[in-house]
Amino acid sequence: MSAQTSNPVHSDARKTPNTALRLFLLSCARRTVQLAVLALFIGTARLGWTLAGEPLLSGDLSSSLFAGTVPLSDPFALLQKLFAGHAVELVMIAGALLILGFYIIVGGRAFCAWVCPMNIVTDAAASLRAKLGLRSDWLRIHRNVRYGIAAGALIASCVTGAAAFEWISPQAFIWREAVWGIGMGFFAAIAGVFALDALLVQRGWCGHLCPLGAFWSIVGNIGIIKPVFIESRCTHCGDCLKVCPEPQVINFKKAAACGIIASGECTSCGKCAAVCAENAIVFAPRFNARKLARPQQNCEQETQS
Repeated sequence: MSAQTSNPVHSDARKTPNTALRLFLLSCARRTVQLAVLALFIGTARLGWTLAGEPLLSGDLSSSLFAGTVPLSDPFALLQKLFAGHAVELVMIAGALLILGFYIIVGGRAFCAWVCPMNIVTDAAASLRAKLGLRSDWLRIHRNVRYGIAAGALIASCVTGAAAFEWISPQAFIWREAVWGIGMGFFAAIAGVFALDALLVQRGWCGHLCPLGAFWSIVGNIGIIKPVFIESRCTHCGDCLKVCPEPQVINFKKAAACGIIASGECTSCGKCAAVCAENAIVFAPRFNARKLARPQQNCEQETQS
């Protein structure tokens, strides 16, 4: 992509030296959140952490209870149980609605970039690929395969009578064994996904196969907080495309038309905003996009694509 710009007023903006620092601080923030969530589970399970006399965070990533009062449930796990024909307690439904509402606000795939423990593994594999200069993929997997796997997980749940993906999820293996005791499943999950991403296909698991990411992508289509694109500042340098784990979501023409990067597949990782020296991408509520970016038309078609 050409680095030339039709916005000479902003041509010197790329000389600002703080983009590397912004990316570093962003990475530290994401790792802090991911490890803190895991630490809360470990501390509760192994060290007996409590809040107001109740277990601080008991359960697992599928269904948990904060301080013995606030239910937190994975909506996709709930769907699998419903398809499997299980009787679902009202508290799990309430927890799923609470989590769903939260991610509708912050953007569905924020879970993938900020909470999911597998993100640490896939980011490490991407870093290795970059250092080794690996650009070609040995496997060709369409990104929409993950939606087929998500549908397959629901069908398999219906057929088997069990929440199918929960039994084979590599994220679940990492979480369970990190909390209750590390065994071969922990290392197998990490090694398998790392090898897939580093050697076979870039961002293979999160970007092409993970059904949980597919579910949160659907939720992300109606997410409230979005990357707002301010076209007048953009020099089209392409730095955002280089750091984005889902670069197909950045379409400058569509973003300029609607004022936001509307695709639900955006992980809300924030790298695009952090690396942009011109501050042409900022995260804000989508209803403020017109004020910030002055879009020429709405983006309903892009949101549904």
